[in-house]
Amino acid sequence: MNPAPEPELVAAQHQGVLVTLKRDGRPQLSNVLYAYDPADRTVRVSVTDDRAKTRNLRRDPRASLHVTRADFWAYQVVEGTVTFSEVVADPHDAAADELAELYRSIAGEHDDWEQFRGVQVAERRLVVRLSVDHVYPG
Repeated sequence: MNPAPEPELVAAQHQGVLVTLKRDGRPQLSNVLYAYDPADRTVRVSVTDDRAKTRNLRRDPRASLHVTRADFWAYQVVEGTVTFSEVVADPHDAAADELAELYRSIAGEHDDWEQFRGVQVAERRLVVRLSVDHVYPG
């Protein structure tokens, strides 16, 4: 089997629509900010532990990310399965470090990293990692 092509449009963007599956099989869509890492072909998204998308992915780890070009006439979808970081429990644990790196890759440096890390704990954030198995259109 040939590997999926490189998702160039996904790699060039940071905004997309994450698609998960509800218990009844219907899609649940969420606008998200994300970062794509070409080295491990993984999309990373910061989520809170109590949201529908997180519950859906814990039940069924299949997901898609839909990204459009600014003019809306081109799009790309990546599909795969997800893994999760731990929920942040301490401002300086590994999950907080991963969230800080994710933020940095999307938005650059934060004005107050200590405040940022505290908010991640308060919001019970974690990272969803979508491993890219399929890309279309290629």
